[in-house]
Amino acid sequence: MQAQDIRQKFIQFFEEKGHAVIPSASILPENDPTVLFTTAGMHPLVPYLMGEVHPSGKRLTNFQKCIRTGDIDEVGDNSHLTFFEMLGNWSLGDFFKKEAIEWSHEFLTGEQWLNIDPNMLSVTVFGGDDDFLDLPKDDESAEIWKAVGMPDNRIAYMKGGVAKSEDNWWGPAGQTGPCGPSTEMFYWVGEGEPHGNVAENPEEWLEIWNDVLMQYNKTENGNFEPLSQKNVDTGMGLERTATVLQGKTSVYDTELFEPILEKIGALSPFSYEEKMSSYRVIADHLRTATMMAGDGVKPSNIGQGYVMRRLIRRAIRHGRLIGIENVFTHTIAKKIIHIMSDTFPELKHEEEILKTLSDEEEKFSKTINQGLREFEKLLAGFERALENTGRKITEISGKQAFKLYDTYGFPIEMTQELAKEKGLTVDVKGFEESYKAHKEKSRSLSAGVFKGGLQDHSWETTRLHTATHLLHAALLKIVGGHAKQRGSNITAERLRFDFPHAEKLTEEQREQVEKYVNDAIASDHKVTMEILPFEEAKKREAIGLFEDKYQEKVKVYDMGPWSLEVCGGPHVEHLGQLSTFKIKKEQSIGAGMRRIKAVLVEG
Repeated sequence: MQAQDIRQKFIQFFEEKGHAVIPSASILPENDPTVLFTTAGMHPLVPYLMGEVHPSGKRLTNFQKCIRTGDIDEVGDNSHLTFFEMLGNWSLGDFFKKEAIEWSHEFLTGEQWLNIDPNMLSVTVFGGDDDFLDLPKDDESAEIWKAVGMPDNRIAYMKGGVAKSEDNWWGPAGQTGPCGPSTEMFYWVGEGEPHGNVAENPEEWLEIWNDVLMQYNKTENGNFEPLSQKNVDTGMGLERTATVLQGKTSVYDTELFEPILEKIGALSPFSYEEKMSSYRVIADHLRTATMMAGDGVKPSNIGQGYVMRRLIRRAIRHGRLIGIENVFTHTIAKKIIHIMSDTFPELKHEEEILKTLSDEEEKFSKTINQGLREFEKLLAGFERALENTGRKITEISGKQAFKLYDTYGFPIEMTQELAKEKGLTVDVKGFEESYKAHKEKSRSLSAGVFKGGLQDHSWETTRLHTATHLLHAALLKIVGGHAKQRGSNITAERLRFDFPHAEKLTEEQREQVEKYVNDAIASDHKVTMEILPFEEAKKREAIGLFEDKYQEKVKVYDMGPWSLEVCGGPHVEHLGQLSTFKIKKEQSIGAGMRRIKAVLVEG
């Protein structure tokens, strides 16, 4: 069964179960401040899992673009990817365990759906967490599985949870938010006939689906409070499911990757079998970078842009390892766009996406060969030291690593990767000290945490979120229609707003933006919300961040003549509840991208 068929059947199945189909949200998280990218289908739905009313109802389904870079060093094996699609469905305070499990079983084994032999399946349920939350094991889920025909010996209780491990406890996706026990479904990938269960022989079972039964909210102080509503959040990895249903051993053997690998092969003198790991790294990393570019990410030295830069440069290095000397990333990206743009229309901005990748490659290609030669010089120096003094050097110093970064554009992770291949370590702390000394202000180079979206729903954050709407409207009016929001971070202390613009705002523009927002606040206009069909919102010229990705009905917040914008909330009731708006900083965060930091000050 092709991936496209799996995706289509999944959506159809849950539509027939009364679910509204919602589009994939951006990979840039709007509602979780603790992650760089959308790592799960639940991210865009956090406000609704916490109790906000979703305009499409209480039952939802979609396929969601996700990016996870925690296992980036594992990419190249049979299953790890940095970009993947998650098929999901949700209950927002509607059905719970019984329906979630029954429907999962029906979709997996039903003849008109995936038609999997039930004998090929095993499931896990939460085994309790006596040490931390004093939660009992989930006998209820186990009994529901038995009722649909799952044999006792295929049901495993996984002891663990929030205190010790992630076994059958999911979330929150970031540091805070909705979470709860889960029940997971596994497919037999071992030799011979299926036997035992996941607990008995875990290496022979591959997880394909996870039903999260959300009952708690993890707070900033680490406590777990009952949610105001019980939710279901399910996730099935498309690439992994396609792999097992097609009888393949690797995600890279499916039709999702074969054309990309073929295109790479046309550029390399080495075959796929000779350089399999590098082929896979290039395919995965450029697929992810292409999706990032489709959502407006640009390579830079901070935040999401840094991760993108690292992926592109890592792909380029592996290109050199398989004999590709010329600029090639745009060629591979063009094939990726051809494969994926029907599913993800944001990729149809092909010219801009290809330029983003080729510009970054050309910038890096000028120095990568010099940098690799410099690295080899370091190694030669280590060898001479050993010969002359008998002293074996096993660590690249912070200053040496910083030179590779500053002069040759090597991300610290690339230096670490090269060092690891040679049995060396890198003085990362020394690198950071060298970096700080070189800059007037410290700016972390780690891929770290980009606090995109709302930190919480406190009163202070709500006020700044409302002010962000006014700032957005002001920029579009004063700077130009191109200055659309590309990312935001709102804490209780300040807001941060990213937008495309080629140059620094003039002093006059900055003053005009502040005046626009403060005039709006002085008007004390009432803030109202209306749920409208998306097309109606467009007719009213409501501001939207991702014009082709909204569900059929959307929440539109009306601030009179000052702002009309599609958003999930929260907002103040009157603009006069804000105080004086002040821009604290406006800066470049990469080619063609600017960032504003602003506050609300009393008096």
